Amino acid sequence: MAAFFETFGGLGLAFLGAALAVGLCCVGSAKGTGMVGEAAAGLTSEDPDKSTKCLILQVLPGTQGLYGMVAWFFVLLTLGIFGGSGRIDIDLAQGMRIFLACIPIALGGWLSAIFQGRVAAASVNIVAKHPEASTKGIIFCGIVEFYAILSLLATILLLMNAL
Repeated sequence: MAAFFETFGGLGLAFLGAALAVGLCCVGSAKGTGMVGEAAAGLTSEDPDKSTKCLILQVLPGTQGLYGMVAWFFVLLTLGIFGGSGRIDIDLAQGMRIFLACIPIALGGWLSAIFQGRVAAASVNIVAKHPEASTKGIIFCGIVEFYAILSLLATILLLMNAL
């Protein structure tokens, strides 16, 4: 571990934080959308007319992957990578601050995507039994989504003061 810090220093920590943010969010989204897809495939095989409502439910846990990408872009913006004036010389403390700033969305996005997938998979049952009430399932998913948004907001606010 000491060799990692000596070799890559603050920049390595910053990139590691960004990679964890996007990676964990995408893994959570893949798991969440996969769970809903399994449930939706079963219902769609019985009643193909309900596939559109199921597709909406399946897309919802995928948003956390997008939030991870937003956090990744914010890290690169913070480092000045896009402007051509990359701050390659950031010290270990600055890199650690960027790494820690990525933790809220990395964990919040990862876990909320999985839990939102579970809620959305259960909401496929609403579509199956009462398709006219499918909006209720979307609202249930939206409540979980709120915490992913809070996680992204926390990461962005922390990154604004990281350097």
